[in-house]
Amino acid sequence: MLGTASAMPVIGRNPSAQALQVRGRLFLIDCGEGVQSQMVRFHVPMMKLDAIFISHIHGDHVFGLFGLLSSLGMKGRQVPLHIYAPSNFGPILKFFLSYYGDGLAFEIQFIPLKVKAPEVILETKSLEVLAFPLNHGIETFGFLFREKEPMMNVRKEAIPEYGLTLTEIGTLKRGEDVVREDGTAIPNALVAYKPFEPRSYAYCSDTAPFPQEAEWLRGTTVLYHEATYLQELADQGAQRHHSTTVQAATLARDAGVGKLLVGHYSSRVRDASLYEAQCRTVFPESYAVSDGEVYEI
Repeated sequence: MLGTASAMPVIGRNPSAQALQVRGRLFLIDCGEGVQSQMVRFHVPMMKLDAIFISHIHGDHVFGLFGLLSSLGMKGRQVPLHIYAPSNFGPILKFFLSYYGDGLAFEIQFIPLKVKAPEVILETKSLEVLAFPLNHGIETFGFLFREKEPMMNVRKEAIPEYGLTLTEIGTLKRGEDVVREDGTAIPNALVAYKPFEPRSYAYCSDTAPFPQEAEWLRGTTVLYHEATYLQELADQGAQRHHSTTVQAATLARDAGVGKLLVGHYSSRVRDASLYEAQCRTVFPESYAVSDGEVYEI
């Protein structure tokens, strides 16, 4: 957690930013002011960034980007950097490059987001990243990172026991049963097993509740959801397209997620435990995050 504050500065809380490491790849989610200092402070290697995901262009989510990109240039980065962001981020990037782009030895590849429902925007051998629209009054997106279903593992003792061929092992790894020419069947469940259950992480920055959200996040392992306002300020949340503690916790409950992390705190509330306490009245596995905390999924 590189930043847990909302728009106004608070000592001890930086604006929104998170670093997510998945199977050796490093992603930055949102890029609030001071993010590069936070990365140095908490030992997040900025040169290893694979991609940056920007939820929307409000300042508390992008004001750290110019400094970060400039530092990557001064450090000598050469590999391309992908930035996934709403289409209205384009002029911001163009401005940066026109004034500060000289000397950058790496290419910035901007991928504008235009989805109207969850859609895969990045895919690797073991991971897929989906973007989906949020409800914040301007073009805003959430992100869902999830591991792909792994291939099955074949039990070592089953190979000699059943005299499995390489072709049959491949069939079992794909999750299929083996049926031999003589009609003999070797059920997959008898000799193979899933090595792990795929994990997932969802990031929902500034948003008011909306009907599809629970279904889109169904069964997510860990959900981060903004909860800018305590429940007693629900009217302000509605006016500004933000969520309250109870709304975030209700979503987590209805979506059947494993764990809820909340942040993006209002500057008027200094005690984050108040957020956690309210969330837990609805969803016990709720945690109010702090800058610098590390969560293993």
